[in-house]
Amino acid sequence: VQVVESGGGSVQPGDSLTLSCVVSGITFNDYAVGWFRQAPGKEREGISCIVNEDATIYYADFVKGRFTISSNNAESTVYLHLNNLKPEDTAVYSCRATWGRTVAEKGGGGKWSSLYWDYWGQGTQVTVAS
Repeated sequence: VQVVESGGGSVQPGDSLTLSCVVSGITFNDYAVGWFRQAPGKEREGISCIVNEDATIYYADFVKGRFTISSNNAESTVYLHLNNLKPEDTAVYSCRATWGRTVAEKGGGGKWSSLYWDYWGQGTQVTVAS
């Protein structure tokens, strides 16, 4: 199984970015894919996840409409659209994959971010500075 993120970069406050996560080696529709981030000196936090089978989506409370997750199942790719970026969004963004039924059954109420995610990539750096 391979998980490969791309699309990060250095941007100014207020800019937008779209991150991509390609997951290969699995039956994509059977899995959920989540986006996480970790800033220097801080714990990893979940941003959003999508259950590919039925497109159920969860967002962390802090997202507040600025970030949007989407997927292209035919290309085994999940996207994270980042809008109105702020300096505090600076972090390494990574995606993880796990069995979709697990997220569907146990991920509600914000619990999805603390589930065990089986596969993950190296991440892509997002830096927001003026």
